[in-house]
Amino acid sequence: MKNITLTLSALLIILVANAQKISVKDGSEKFSNGSHNAYTTSIYEINKDDAESKWKSFLKDFKNEKVKSEKGEIVGDNVLIKDWGNNPVDVYATFEEDKKTNVVIMHVAFDLGGAYLTGSDGDKHKMAEKLIKEFAIKTTKEALEDKVKDQEKALSKLEDNQKELEKDNKNAKSDIESYKEKIKKSEDDINKNEADQTKKKAEIEAQKKVVEEVKSVINKIN
Repeated sequence: MKNITLTLSALLIILVANAQKISVKDGSEKFSNGSHNAYTTSIYEINKDDAESKWKSFLKDFKNEKVKSEKGEIVGDNVLIKDWGNNPVDVYATFEEDKKTNVVIMHVAFDLGGAYLTGSDGDKHKMAEKLIKEFAIKTTKEALEDKVKDQEKALSKLEDNQKELEKDNKNAKSDIESYKEKIKKSEDDINKNEADQTKKKAEIEAQKKVVEEVKSVINKIN
């Protein structure tokens, strides 16, 4: 129980700390088709495969021609982001995993059609930062919630084990009480038996005297 409490507390600390850490910055990053301006963020308590899968699902929520994995990247072809207008964009994303810390670094580049989104693109730049940060926060929270569920399952199992132990303890105590009653009854039976034996021995001795007296009378008859 103590270990479970400590683990849940640790998860809570991680959640608070990571929620404060999650941010987005932009700068040049390498992609399969060259170096482009990209938006970088961190996703916590997750592995690379799960992060990529969630990003694919995220892109598929937008109107698109195709979302695919190729050359170590997740590529969204002609993704229509309504807040940006009616012109679709190509979205490129790469993921780097630090297995020791369970952190995935995500780089996302937006091809506006010959030029990549940068800080000079005003509102679109701000919306891109917001979109990626919300994805990172949501994904981190979901990953932590999954861990909490795992801990809750472990807690439930421990509680079931505790109930079994309490049940066994109750049964053992009940058995002891039953045995005590049986022992008390046996002791009473022994005491009664010994008293009966003493009484019976006295009766036997008295009867022996009667028998001897009868034999003596018989022997005196001529």
